[in-house]
Amino acid sequence: MATRKVDARRAAAFQLNTLHATDALPADRFEGARLGAQGTPIYDINGELLFRRVPLTKKGEVVAFADIAAHPALGDALIAVSHGVEWDERRILKEAITAAKKKRRALRYDTVRFVAYSFPKVAVQFLSKGEEVLMLEWLTWAQVPPSRYQERKKDEPPSNFERWSFLDEMPAATKRARVKRFDEILRQWDARRFARYRVDILDKAKFLDLVRFRLVETYEMHYSSHAGDHQVCFELRGQQTDVWCVAASVQMLLLFYRYDYTQVRLADEMDLGTLNNPNGLPYGDEQKVVDTIEALSSNQLDADMNPSPTFTYYRDELRLNRPIISFIPGHSRACAGFTRNLLAFPGFTPFRGLLIYDPWPPNVGVITRWENFNISSYRHAFRARLQHV
Repeated sequence: MATRKVDARRAAAFQLNTLHATDALPADRFEGARLGAQGTPIYDINGELLFRRVPLTKKGEVVAFADIAAHPALGDALIAVSHGVEWDERRILKEAITAAKKKRRALRYDTVRFVAYSFPKVAVQFLSKGEEVLMLEWLTWAQVPPSRYQERKKDEPPSNFERWSFLDEMPAATKRARVKRFDEILRQWDARRFARYRVDILDKAKFLDLVRFRLVETYEMHYSSHAGDHQVCFELRGQQTDVWCVAASVQMLLLFYRYDYTQVRLADEMDLGTLNNPNGLPYGDEQKVVDTIEALSSNQLDADMNPSPTFTYYRDELRLNRPIISFIPGHSRACAGFTRNLLAFPGFTPFRGLLIYDPWPPNVGVITRWENFNISSYRHAFRARLQHV
């Protein structure tokens, strides 16, 4: 059910230019960057092509990468644009093969491919005659365990280190709506009025000449609400184990408020085990995030959680200069900004994106600027408000 590669890439290129032209992407990194023609195919664990990871290059160097939909059930062309971690397909495959041989000397395979084993987390899958023989998580090279889909309770999300199918676990009604929206987006960008525009190079002046109006509201975290006189103020922290994404996310939020705790200390507070024997936050224990933030700030921070956060919730909190911890199925990240199209071409769904400080891959992390809010499933969100000033 994969979609047309060229059309999705062109639609994503328009979206990237929109973000860049309205200063939602840093000019020093993205002005003049070229969107690659090829990309790394990344599959769902059910075997269907899900998206392509396409490099953005500038003066011969990769400065970022864009994830571009290859399956219409994603619902939009541009999934995310990220930087801060290198993506070199050949080098990664070489490292994966080396790690696989260390784990299994007698490993036999005939195919190697990238899979979104827990969207958007990526692993390398080894297959023999179409059957998986090994799956290793990118960078950590830990073996990805089998799916617990049949064991999970109804509506229970995956654990922090578990494979799950983005496509197979999507409700049928949601999939139908996303496919319809995606087809409409491609149809609109196919319109004759856009045919003459080359958009694979990010060029602010040329794109503004095309659109001729202010398109986007963008906000990023600062030390205070007076954002004009200082730089963005938020720090990325990679999770120290495969399953400590919650500890890393809480660490980032507390650091913003100048409470400096190690992930070991935070893991102890939330019963996440030790560095040698770690575990993730169990489904149903989300309140521990709230309790930990309040306890380790001596109740100077008043924390709460929203079990079904909307984009408006993220936007309103971030406008007040408050970072948010964001849960998606099987993962936790920190959110430190948003962008949204104020206007859109007729028939288009306005782009809404979140600035994500993602603690995965472990010990590295990645900044995603911007994650398409229309694609991911947002399960819980946590905020913290100052009690006393």
